[in-house]
Amino acid sequence: MFYPQRLQQFTKEHADISAAMLCGLLLFLGWLALHFGWLGLALLLLATAYVIGGYESAREGLTTLFEEKELDVDLLMIVAALGAASLGLWKREYYLIIDGAILILIFAISGALEGYAMRRTERSIRSLMSLTADTAQVLRQGKEETVSISELQVGDEIVVKPGELIPTDGIILSGYSTLNQSAITGESLPVEKTIGDEVFAGTINGYGALNLQIHKPAESSLIQRVIRLVEQAQTEAPPSQQFIEKFERGYARVIVIAGLLLGIIPPFILGWDWETTIYRALTFLVVASPCALMAAIMPTLLSGIANGARKGILFKNGAQLEMIGKVRAIAFDKTGTLTTGQLKVCEVIASEEFTQNDVLTAAATVESYSEHPIGKAIVQATTELAWVSAVEVQAIPGKGIMGIVEEDQIIVGNAAFVQGYVNSLPTNLQTIAQTWEEEGKTVVWVARKPRVIGIIAIADEVRPEAAATIQSLRKLGIAEVVMLTGDNQRTANSVGKTVGIQRVYAELLPEDKLDVIRSLQKHYQTVAMVGDGINDAPALAQASVGIAMGLAGSDVALETADIILMADKLEKITVAIELGKRSHSIIKQNIIVALGFIGLLLIGNFLGNINLPIGVIGHEGSTVLVTLSGLRLLRK
Repeated sequence: MFYPQRLQQFTKEHADISAAMLCGLLLFLGWLALHFGWLGLALLLLATAYVIGGYESAREGLTTLFEEKELDVDLLMIVAALGAASLGLWKREYYLIIDGAILILIFAISGALEGYAMRRTERSIRSLMSLTADTAQVLRQGKEETVSISELQVGDEIVVKPGELIPTDGIILSGYSTLNQSAITGESLPVEKTIGDEVFAGTINGYGALNLQIHKPAESSLIQRVIRLVEQAQTEAPPSQQFIEKFERGYARVIVIAGLLLGIIPPFILGWDWETTIYRALTFLVVASPCALMAAIMPTLLSGIANGARKGILFKNGAQLEMIGKVRAIAFDKTGTLTTGQLKVCEVIASEEFTQNDVLTAAATVESYSEHPIGKAIVQATTELAWVSAVEVQAIPGKGIMGIVEEDQIIVGNAAFVQGYVNSLPTNLQTIAQTWEEEGKTVVWVARKPRVIGIIAIADEVRPEAAATIQSLRKLGIAEVVMLTGDNQRTANSVGKTVGIQRVYAELLPEDKLDVIRSLQKHYQTVAMVGDGINDAPALAQASVGIAMGLAGSDVALETADIILMADKLEKITVAIELGKRSHSIIKQNIIVALGFIGLLLIGNFLGNINLPIGVIGHEGSTVLVTLSGLRLLRK
C-alpha cells in the first residue's frame, strides 16, 4: 500500500509533470504503431496524447479568450496542433498528427516547469511558517498554561526557558540571557538581553529563563512581517515577465487573425479555390507555430543550468540564468556570506613573561565550562593544547567567567570586569585592544590574579575569496556593489574595508534590507542579492536575482533564492554571471534564426512555393537547429 499511496500523492501534487510524461509516452507509442502500420491503434494513442497533454493549455487558452478577451500562445498552439491533425487526416499524411502532438508536448513540458517553480515558492512560505512556535507558556494567576499563539493577547506574560524558541515579540519583564538573533537580524554574535529589552519571535533563547510581556499582537511580530514581505515580493511580476506575456499574446493574436483571414479572403481576391485556401491557411498555422521560438530559449537555459550544476551552481529556473547576465548591481549580506558566520580566535597578545599558549590555555580552562559562543571559540582554538581542569567556576552574565586553576584565580571577560581583580590594565594592551575594537573585533581580557597575562581578539572571519570576488565582479561590468547587515556600523565598516566595498548599510532589519534593494532597483533595474539567513529572505525574494549560500544558508533563504552556491564559494557568482551573459547572447541569436525561418516559411507559403511537408520540415528543422545551438552551453 505504501508505494501506490506515494505514487498517488506524486500524481496529485505534480499533475502537470505527470501529464507531460504521459503525453510523451503516448506520442512515442503512437509513432511506433504508425510505423508498423497499425493505423487504428496509432490514431487512438495520438488522440489520447492530444487530450492529456493539451488539456491544461486548452483550458488556459479558452479561459483567457472568454474571460479576458485575449488570445495567447496556448490557444495558438491548440489551433495549430488541431489544424495539423485535421490536415493529416484529410490528406492521409498521418505524420502531421505526430507533428501536432509534438507541439502539444513542448507546451506541456513548459507548463510543468512553471508549476514546479510555483510549488517551490509555496514551500518557501511554509518554511517561514515553521519558524514560528505553535504554542506559548502563559503565566496566569501564578501558574503556567500552554496556549495557542493565536490566543495570545497584548499584556499577557509568557515564560521562555533556556534553549527555547521565542514564540512572539515581547519585552523582558525579568531575567537575563543571550539570544541568537542571527536568523532575524543577521548579527554575528548572540545579543545580551535583560529587563526592558525587546526580543523577536523566531530567535533562540540562550542560558537564562525569561519572562516576557506581549506588547503587540502575534500577527504583527517581526517574523510574521518577514513572511508577508516574502509573499508580496514573490508575487510582484518583474517588467521583463510582463513584457514576455504581452509579446506572447500579441503574437498569438496576429497569427490567429492572419490565419482566419488567409482561410477566407484569397478565393475572393486571388481567385484561389477553397481547397488550396484551406490548405495554405492550415500550413500557415503550422509554420507560424512558435515552436522554434520557444526552443530558442528553453534548451539554452536548461543547458546553462546543467553547466552551472557541474560547477556547483544551482539555478532554480531558467529565467534567472538569463536574468543574472543582466545584473548591474549586487548587494551582499555580511554574516555567513562575506564572512564565514563562525567566531574564531584571530589574534592573541601576551604580557611580558607569558606566551600566547599561556593566555589561550588559561582562558580555555574556565571557558570550557561556558556555553557562550566566545568561550566555544577560545576552546576550539586550543584543541591541540593541554590544560588542567578548573574548579569553582562562576559565570557572570554580560561580563565574564572565572575559576580556580592550580590555586590560581583565572579571570576572563571584558576590560571592566577583569579590572576589578587585577592591579591595573597594561597601557600597551589597552592601546591594542582599542585598535581591535575599532576593527570590529571582540576583545577578551585574560588575567591570573593579580595581573593581566594577555588579550584575545575574537571575530567572524572574512571569507578568503571575498575581496577577489568583489574585484572580479567590477571587471565584469557590475556598476555597484553594496553590503547589508544587521551588525553594528563599526564591524560592518571593517568588513567592508577588508573586502573592498565602499557602500555599507548596517543595523538593518529585514524590511530595511528590502528597502535598500528597492532603492537599488530604481537606479540599476536588475539587482542581485546574496545572502544566507532568514532575515535575508524578503530581500532575496524582491531582488531580480536572489543568490543563497548552500552550506551556510537557512532553509528559508535556500527556498526563496533563485540561485544557490552549493559549496559556499563566492567566486562562483562570477561564473554564474558569465553563464548568464553567454545564455543571453545565444538566446538572441536563436530568436533571430527562429524568426528568420518563420518569416521565410510564411513568405514561401504565401507565394505558393512550399507545400505542407516542406513547411513541416522547415518548421521542425528550425526547431532542431536552435535546439542544437542552445546545447552549446553544455560545453565547459
